[in-house]
Amino acid sequence: MKDITKKACETRPVSKINSIDEGEIRNHLDQMVKKSVEDTLNSLLDAEADALCKATRYERSPDRVDTRAGYYTRQLNTKAGEVTLRMPKLRKLTFETSIIERYRRREASVEEAMIEMYLAGVSVRRVEDITEALWGTKVSPSTISNMNRKIYGHIESWRNRPLEGEHPYVYLDGIWLKRNWGGEVENISVLVAIGVDSEGYRKVIGVAEGGKEDKESWLNFLRYLKERGLKGVRLFISDKCSGLVDALGEAFPESRWQRCAVHFYRNVFTVTPRGKMRAVADMLKAIHASEDLKAAEKKAEDVVVKLREMKLHKAAEIVKKGVSETFSYYNFPPEHRRSLRTNNPLERINREIRRRTRVVGAFPDGNSALMLVAARLRHIVSTKWGTRKYMDMEKLYAYERDREPEVMAGCVLIK
Repeated sequence: MKDITKKACETRPVSKINSIDEGEIRNHLDQMVKKSVEDTLNSLLDAEADALCKATRYERSPDRVDTRAGYYTRQLNTKAGEVTLRMPKLRKLTFETSIIERYRRREASVEEAMIEMYLAGVSVRRVEDITEALWGTKVSPSTISNMNRKIYGHIESWRNRPLEGEHPYVYLDGIWLKRNWGGEVENISVLVAIGVDSEGYRKVIGVAEGGKEDKESWLNFLRYLKERGLKGVRLFISDKCSGLVDALGEAFPESRWQRCAVHFYRNVFTVTPRGKMRAVADMLKAIHASEDLKAAEKKAEDVVVKLREMKLHKAAEIVKKGVSETFSYYNFPPEHRRSLRTNNPLERINREIRRRTRVVGAFPDGNSALMLVAARLRHIVSTKWGTRKYMDMEKLYAYERDREPEVMAGCVLIK
């Protein structure tokens, strides 16, 4: 009996017993994940509609402000594949969902990747593979071309959108990139503006090609911001770029200008011996650690004297002539001064842009550079950077109200 059983086991086709159709299982799992994503998103959409109506479906409530009017469907590409969303319709209110916005943030990063691949010369076949990995669906070559045009259109629309409300603080800077023109590599600049709005949130309010970053370039950029609605600017913060100060005086004569203290330090360091750089840095920092404007001016005078005693006459001259340009932030609330005395908020973003554009090398033209920089900025805005409150702007308005009698007392009425 044992021999018969042993023989039967030896002759049995083991491979058929353990055979598994991996493709079918993978497809089944994909469908399960896709269905789960679809059900979850639709449940969240229903919950948002209930929150807007202030009541669930068919619920009788005195707090109800609207009622449902059915659904309409729309498709959304996700990593799990294309899902069908049932978008609630309301009779009075407009249904705007934050659920879809979360996926639009992902699309923004995909847009940037598409432009970067295109500029880096990636083959169409490779782009197809990458888009399939990003979206879960393969994109045809003709679709890729249309997508690039569409992406450029979206970015241009975002770049030229109207600016609403006031932006009391605006940071300005330029990013130098390279382009290949007629076989020669040339420098081009992209000008960027970041504003802090009346609610205290940071916004990318402008990005444009700057040419040579001279007065004409800055003036055109400032006019571009003004035409789109930039107003209520109390302070511009920037480095002392060539022509920028004159352009600000022409375009926004009522606003103050703050020279970035860090860039000012670097100018002093260019004429400071390496062995004395640490001591000079401590002296300069002590100036901007002063509690008010008068103390800062007094400290600056002492630093000039000390630099001359150290035989650093060129450094002393730079401090004497330029330090007052770094004191504008003293005219604003003490709680804001740390964020206003340097251009660091924009410098951090510029470092990220340079990191992303370095893979391209030389751009084919200025517009290509502008599109990639704008795509990156658009993506940054959708992250925590743009959704986290940066300042309490009520401090500014309270500070201005307190100083209004003082300002009016110093005014001379012309009859």
